[in-house]
Amino acid sequence: MSDILTDESWMRYAIRLAQRAEEFGEVPVGAVLVKNEQVIAEGWNAVIETHDSSAHAEIVAIRRAGNVIENYRLIDTTLYVTLEPCVMCMGAISHARVKRLVFGAFDEKRGAVCNALNLTDAPFLNHRVEWQGGILEETCSQLLKDFFATRRKSQRQN
Repeated sequence: MSDILTDESWMRYAIRLAQRAEEFGEVPVGAVLVKNEQVIAEGWNAVIETHDSSAHAEIVAIRRAGNVIENYRLIDTTLYVTLEPCVMCMGAISHARVKRLVFGAFDEKRGAVCNALNLTDAPFLNHRVEWQGGILEETCSQLLKDFFATRRKSQRQN
């Protein structure tokens, strides 16, 4: 299978996880960590449910993966996430030594891969994360747009 088809397949998996987050009233972001075409761990935004501002989809997946493989280093893994990671998540991704990051929607305001910041090439980090953005971008972006439109409409009605 070609890389783009593989990336799209895993991104569809992450989208399903994002939809789970939405079911819990969370911002719909999902993440799945893969090694050798096998799922190591998955996560979705859970900041409201867990009362933990660090419970972003990426962090949840990274924490679970560390427990699964019993190592904080996630060597030779690929993290698929529906939204460009923030600064906190990029720090964790780098420190965990994730080899490759693939994301769907770009985050122009808070994205720390190639928008607000570019932490994939930051000279103060000693690990470089390979990355690819825009995989199933429209689907990932629309999921977020719909969520926030519904939230705004609900707030106006209250």
